[in-house]
Amino acid sequence: MVKDKEFYALILAAGKGTRMKSDLAKVLHLIEGKPLLHYVLEAARSAGAEKIVVIIGHQAQKVREQFAGSGCVFVEQKSQLGTGHAVLQARQELTDYKGLTVILCGDVPLLKPTTISNLVKEHVAAGACVTVLTTVVPDPHGYGRILKNDDGNIVKIVEQSDATETQKQISEINAGIYCVNTPFLFSALEKINNNNKQKEYYLTDIVDSACQAGRKVTAYLTKDYLEVVGINTSEELFRAGQYLKKNRK
Repeated sequence: MVKDKEFYALILAAGKGTRMKSDLAKVLHLIEGKPLLHYVLEAARSAGAEKIVVIIGHQAQKVREQFAGSGCVFVEQKSQLGTGHAVLQARQELTDYKGLTVILCGDVPLLKPTTISNLVKEHVAAGACVTVLTTVVPDPHGYGRILKNDDGNIVKIVEQSDATETQKQISEINAGIYCVNTPFLFSALEKINNNNKQKEYYLTDIVDSACQAGRKVTAYLTKDYLEVVGINTSEELFRAGQYLKKNRK
């Protein structure tokens, strides 16, 4: 029997992080002496994740060694074929699990445990199939924009390259973090394709799948957009350290 607020966490941590200009796996870069992935694991644990599965790829062995004894399960993504493909690698670990899966990013270290808990609560309260963590940013350029219907439910996430001029004015963006009903997650991922410029399988396609199936897709908006910023450069790494010093005394 799955309890209402129970969830498993799935952390995407396979990326190389080429923009960091370092060969070190992105999630092993340090903020305040601890790797990025440490903060995401702590947030998932503090929010009450029953099980944590980490999808690794670049320097997989190094990541395993650094987090040996952390209590999480590692799954390897051998080829980098997109976020949807990455999540699919964890299928075996979630077989027969009927509860909720929260998908987190290993390079988003400032996310607060309360934000994860609230995302799950909102998902359950709304009776949603998929809930997307969103935020409003001063400059939404490059992010997927959130399109909603009159009821405030999500009908589509439009990427920057596909957005019309009107859609580009939308400042509510996809933070790349989701709460999903697990059986739906894997049935939807099985059906997505890689018919796009990058030839990758995108996790955002599950939103389209849910909408087309008439399932409810909701947004949970976090007011502090800084907590969902991904770390892609050494400058962002430095800024995240400053944020931690200021907000986590």
